[in-house]
Amino acid sequence: MRQSILFTKTRKEAPTDEVSKNAELLIRGGFIHKELAGVYSYLPLGLRVLKKIENIIREEMNKVGGQEVLMSSFQPKENWEKTGRWEAMGDLYKVSDASGREVALGPTHEEIVVPILKNYISSHKDFPIYIYQIQNKFRMELRAKSGMLRGREFMMKDMYSFHISQEDFEKFYNQMKDVYKTIFKRVGIGHLTYMTFASGGTFSKYSHEFQTITPFGEDTIYVDEASSIAVNKEVLSDEVLSQLNLVKEKLVEEKAIEVGNIFDLKTKYSEPFDLSYTDPKGEKHIVLMGCYGIGLGRLIGTVVEVLSDDKGIIWPESIAPYALHLLALGDDEEISIEANKVYESLQKANIEVLFDDRKGVSAGEKFAESDLLGIPHRAVISSRSLSEGGIELKKRTENKGKIVSLNELLKILVP
Repeated sequence: MRQSILFTKTRKEAPTDEVSKNAELLIRGGFIHKELAGVYSYLPLGLRVLKKIENIIREEMNKVGGQEVLMSSFQPKENWEKTGRWEAMGDLYKVSDASGREVALGPTHEEIVVPILKNYISSHKDFPIYIYQIQNKFRMELRAKSGMLRGREFMMKDMYSFHISQEDFEKFYNQMKDVYKTIFKRVGIGHLTYMTFASGGTFSKYSHEFQTITPFGEDTIYVDEASSIAVNKEVLSDEVLSQLNLVKEKLVEEKAIEVGNIFDLKTKYSEPFDLSYTDPKGEKHIVLMGCYGIGLGRLIGTVVEVLSDDKGIIWPESIAPYALHLLALGDDEEISIEANKVYESLQKANIEVLFDDRKGVSAGEKFAESDLLGIPHRAVISSRSLSEGGIELKKRTENKGKIVSLNELLKILVP
């Protein structure tokens, strides 16, 4: 992509109505555009990051046998009345059409996925089943002030598992703990993310959150560094610590952002819809369920919160919009010819590159914008680099670059 044709532009100043670092940097870099509090549009650079995260999650869901679907955002009121959540869920968006018919804008999809399955399963031989989607969700969030961390409209991966025995459910549930750890490692925050015991609500002793440590987090957790697990402040008690074999004096209090969660749903949503199966004896049983969520926008916001510096964003290579930011410094013909040659070679090698080919922009401005955008590698073509026989290559995390040849650059960057 040539930066001269990229319609988005960077900003020097942060939006006055944003208080979170993630929204400030993402808006300044032209990754997202704010529509209203808690609602953002993804621009070309931001969409590339989102798609990278989508693909990582999709790969991991498919590895465990997940079947991808895309369910309706409009959900029948009757389904929500069956589960008792039409009145009980305070942040549910309710929409009426001209005839007065009411529907819910989906904040989650238990009320849709269970009736779908009821049309297709009946025997114990059909199980287990794992269904997931990556889709927009809607919640009437009254505290939408944390940028991508707390939105009214947001992209989410939600998986629902269906089982005929508690043993089978627990086997898959424990497998998903490891899958989630893998996902957060792949997107670059595994070293800061802890599986955290939290309240399971009315239908389970515990749920498990995945919390990423940052001073800007909204949650308080207590970390046992030896076991790499944590306990949410809301469930911290001597009884819980005893059950988990944790010593209170060894726990470290931290602020954190929740980036994912998994729940044991038991029969909470299958029972209202009579989602059942027959066993080999012909007896009927209600299906057991689990659910597994990751907010993709929230994950992007968390990465920016924890992996940035005073110059801008520092994207992990796995989810960066481009692998390399190529800068042509100076407007003379020799630099332009060499920079275009390098750009074409990178494209032929299938290396994702953003090429700052803009004319009339100072070196200082290009460097500042490059730091803000946070692309992992920066290659500079200038009169100085040409005089030294090559291309100046520097990682975003390094203070000083080195001169390399085009062949060396390709060897470093080819996947």
